[in-house]
Amino acid sequence: MELFGGILAVKAVVFLTFSIFAIAAVGYSIGRIEVKGIDLGTAGVFIVALVYGCLLYTKLSDNLMAGEVTFATDALKIVENMGLVFFVTSVGFIAGPNFFGNLKRNFKSYVLLGAIIILAAAATCVLCILIGGNFTDLEHDQFKAILVGILSGALTSTPAFSASKAAVGADLEALVSVGYGIAYLFGVIGVVLFVQIVPKIMKADMNEEVAKIAAKEGGSSRKKNLILTEVDEFGFMAFSLAAVVGILVGSISYRNFSLTTTGGCLLTALVFGHYGHIGKISIVPKSSTLKMLRELGLMLFLIGAGVSGGAKFVQYFEPIYFLYGAIMTILPMIIGFVIAKKILKLPLLNNLGSLTGGMTSTPALGTLINMAGTEDIASAYAATYPIALIAVVLASQLIILFC
Repeated sequence: MELFGGILAVKAVVFLTFSIFAIAAVGYSIGRIEVKGIDLGTAGVFIVALVYGCLLYTKLSDNLMAGEVTFATDALKIVENMGLVFFVTSVGFIAGPNFFGNLKRNFKSYVLLGAIIILAAAATCVLCILIGGNFTDLEHDQFKAILVGILSGALTSTPAFSASKAAVGADLEALVSVGYGIAYLFGVIGVVLFVQIVPKIMKADMNEEVAKIAAKEGGSSRKKNLILTEVDEFGFMAFSLAAVVGILVGSISYRNFSLTTTGGCLLTALVFGHYGHIGKISIVPKSSTLKMLRELGLMLFLIGAGVSGGAKFVQYFEPIYFLYGAIMTILPMIIGFVIAKKILKLPLLNNLGSLTGGMTSTPALGTLINMAGTEDIASAYAATYPIALIAVVLASQLIILFC
């Protein structure tokens, strides 16, 4: 980008840095706009990133050239992955003190809810394949690849997206990416709006709901009578150690299945947060550090994913595909919410927190925490998320194999 006859020039990697901060500034401003008490919050960043990808991806690609080859895709993937590590590791640390006790008390509820949400989404996908396949000119395998991509996008599940691409084969990978990109937008925004709208419809007293979930979660299990030594003031060493171990755990693969970086970092941070120390050495960062890194991570993740998705969004968008994605997002949410409320009798915030985990929606969790003003919701998310993670990866592969 050159202005004033070249006096002001922003090029190469600096252009990427400039773009990230510009998207963040505009996105947060848009996310702050309220309509009848509802706002997009951090999801506003994703919308701006998507528009940026549609309009300016070519400009970004031109600025990130190595010879005749652009590394824009790789650069954005680094931004996205760094964001995921920051976010899920922070969530794990925050949820850790209450997670295992909460999981023990509510194990059946979380397993059942996570499984039901993914089962409902998968069943919807299968129906769309069987019915919609009669009204498309695409071959069955091509249409199925797009629909499975839509399923992973509707649930904003990167692991399911990766597993689906591996399962369909190299010749159909692009179609999985198309479906994922089309459904991802509503997959993010739909859940973000749902967790804001439901409390308003129910006219919930948020202070009362916070008290309910705090009572259900129980107190922190971390021992408070120990005087611990911190390696650094903010806990960056502990955070980095958890991230390193989490990446290694997530890289362990068995028959093409792995927890991925997201699941590995979440699991490791939960364990670190639960135990809190090794001997007299603290392995938990300060609360203020975790809150900052959680929001920073969410922002970077949405920017990386949004710009990449926006680059192909217009080219491959078909209205019917968007409708399929919307159904796969909305129907599982409603089914999961009703079951959690009527059958499992979960408090509202515990219900919605579990729902964000079952939908594997990190942006919605961030919105819910900011709206309720309590970190306790992260425990419900972290308890349901692993079940949903495994279920959606398996469901995507089974649909490809047997439909």
